[in-house]
Amino acid sequence: MEAILECYNLPITKPIMKKVEIYSTPTCHFCHMAKDFFATNNVAFNDYNVASDTAKRAEMMERSGQLGVPVIVIDDKDLVIGFDQRKIANLLEIAG
Repeated sequence: MEAILECYNLPITKPIMKKVEIYSTPTCHFCHMAKDFFATNNVAFNDYNVASDTAKRAEMMERSGQLGVPVIVIDDKDLVIGFDQRKIANLLEIAG
């Protein structure tokens, strides 16, 4: 995670201790926005490229019922479809 923060020239702060997963594609603008938001706020996340990983694509479809990205899962229970910064910040208990 520190390498990501250094890449963005961001200060290293206390990490958010929630499990965050994002199903994304390399060309998705909103996926990049979500990942930038996570990096800015020191949120570690698992990134699944559903353009190339068919198993993760099927998993995403089962969880969300759709093919659109990003799909963000927080603590295995909260599902956010799209990049809804306010909702994500609220679920992560950080300022949005």
